[in-house]
Amino acid sequence: MSEPRYKILVADDDEMIRTLHAEFIRGFGYEVETASDGIEAIAKVGLGVDLILTDAHMPNLDGFEVARRIRETRSSEELPIVMATSLEAREDRLRAYEAGINDFINKPVDHTELRLRLKWLLELKTTQDELRKNKAHLETTVEQRTRELRVALEEVTRAQREIQSAHLDTIRRLTLAAEYKDHDTAGHIERIGRYSEVVGTEMHLQPGIVDLLLHATPMHDVGKLGIPDSILLKPGPLDDEERSIMNTHTTIGGQILSGSESPVIQMGERVALTHHEKWNGTGYPNGLRGEEIPIEARICSVVDFYDALTMDRPYRKAMQPDVVVQMILDETGTSFDPSVVDIFIRARPQIEAIQAEYVGS
Repeated sequence: MSEPRYKILVADDDEMIRTLHAEFIRGFGYEVETASDGIEAIAKVGLGVDLILTDAHMPNLDGFEVARRIRETRSSEELPIVMATSLEAREDRLRAYEAGINDFINKPVDHTELRLRLKWLLELKTTQDELRKNKAHLETTVEQRTRELRVALEEVTRAQREIQSAHLDTIRRLTLAAEYKDHDTAGHIERIGRYSEVVGTEMHLQPGIVDLLLHATPMHDVGKLGIPDSILLKPGPLDDEERSIMNTHTTIGGQILSGSESPVIQMGERVALTHHEKWNGTGYPNGLRGEEIPIEARICSVVDFYDALTMDRPYRKAMQPDVVVQMILDETGTSFDPSVVDIFIRARPQIEAIQAEYVGS
């Protein structure tokens, strides 16, 4: 790889010194531009020079002002400035650094010292130019990769949403299969989920739990898929043996939904198994008591009781909401969790608004 061809600007009002310095620099293998004062020096920076060798004292603009003006647009890494000067005072040196001078060389300029100073500063500039170029390339690459990653993430998000939607749709269809067998409706299972969502929100459960309630509580009766039609669809009261078989829909539902890694189905399993447990421990299948019963099942038992009795069934007409609410209150502390009932009563306007959306469902 060939050495870069550098261009040096020599600025000095003394023609003899300017010529001497220019001859030195050409001898080092560099191109040279010259300027006889500060104004010309500022103008010739636009020629693309790589370094400036300037005198301190020049007419119009001195070397200090030349450096200051250049530094307003160019950093010291982009364009090194060397001052050739006979100034020795500390104040002058400090002023030069503040103006943006990178280095000094004393007059009269020593040929060897000048060559070494220029070589070092130009090599440093080359390295810094490469670093800037690499940084710009890296930034461009990062921006491109970020755009590509963003597109990929959007695609993954879209795919995950589609998978989640399909997952929830499958759950809903499974639930519908159980409910249709029992002559219930799609509206019933959707209402159970939405009622549970309202109650969970009013109880200040975590948003993720509330979302699970919406999709999991409708699975409470999925175990009815395993109940014989002769019992499930019997128009009259069940005898003891038939009631015992009917009660197994809780354990059947738990078995159908067991072993899943899906949080929705895991909650659905708990609801299916325990939604007939009672607050006082007299429920089935395991006689759980109080907070031994999962909160999702305690919520489901209240909203399911309400919705089941306020909707028409083949063997009876719907009951009035006020009557059903009073029945829930009468069973508070016996069948139902008092804290859930309290929230349910408070949320009753929202519950009834949802129910009104499903008129005829």
